[in-house]
Parts: sequence; structure tokens; C-alpha cells
Amino acid sequence: MVSLAPSQFTVWIDADACPREVRDLLLRTAMRRDISIVFVANASLALPRHDRIALQLVPSGSDKADDHIADKAGQNDLAVTADIPLASRLVEKGLTVIGPRGEEYTSENIGERLAMRDLMDNLRSAGLAAGGPRELIRSDLQRFANALDRFITKRRRMP
Repeated sequence: MVSLAPSQFTVWIDADACPREVRDLLLRTAMRRDISIVFVANASLALPRHDRIALQLVPSGSDKADDHIADKAGQNDLAVTADIPLASRLVEKGLTVIGPRGEEYTSENIGERLAMRDLMDNLRSAGLAAGGPRELIRSDLQRFANALDRFITKRRRMP
């Protein structure tokens, strides 16, 4: 297990599919705002050496990173993932979860997101839809930065 300096909360990143721009923003934020972040991946990532930044390698395989995050993350933590089933697991556990485009997954919207994900997966399997999510754009990154800032500010105000 990774070892980080003590912190009020940890940001857990589902790193295998995390866009580089989001990863870079998270790294800058961790160093500038002194927050702990853990990148969970099944392959090594080039990360700066810092007592608030960690990489947790997990074995290759379906849902290994998801299982690790779901097992280790606590209710005061934040998770960053584009994986809707993982987001659902974490929301049920009481975590704050945001996607790389800045959307927050909540108990109010996660059911709809899961249903849409399943529908699109079925349409793609049947050859009725192609492709995946659109390319990350500047406004997506700004929305993500704003959601991250709101979370950090809220947690820092907690006793």
C-alpha cells in the first residue's frame, strides 16, 4: 500500500483512463494546495516525487483498479473516474465522485448515468452506435478544475 503524508482527505484517481490534462491539473493542485492524491493503475506512470503524490499499481485485469479504489477510499475522500459503474459503487459508499469533464456523480443522477451507459454499450454491441465519449475540450477541463476546487474548499472548511 502507498504511504502519504497525513491529510484531511485523499483524492483517488482511476488513472488508466484519466486524460493527461486532468492528470497534470491534479498534480499541480496536489503540490500547490498540499492535498494527497493516489493514482491507481495497472501500469506505471511518470509522476513527480512528492510526499502528497502516490502511485498504487494493481494487477492487470478487469476491475482491479476499481476494486482497489472502492476498498480503500473513505467517505471524506474524492474519486476521479470516467467509469460509471465504479462511480456508482463509490456514490453508494458516500464518496464525492467527479468525472474528468467535471460532472459530479450523485445519488440523484447515478442511476440515469448507469442506464445511459448500459444503453450506449448495447447499441455499440449491436452496431447501431459507434465511438465513445467526445474529445476533452478546454471548457471540460475548466469545469473539472472548478469541481475540484469546490470539493477542496468544502473539505477544508470541515472541522
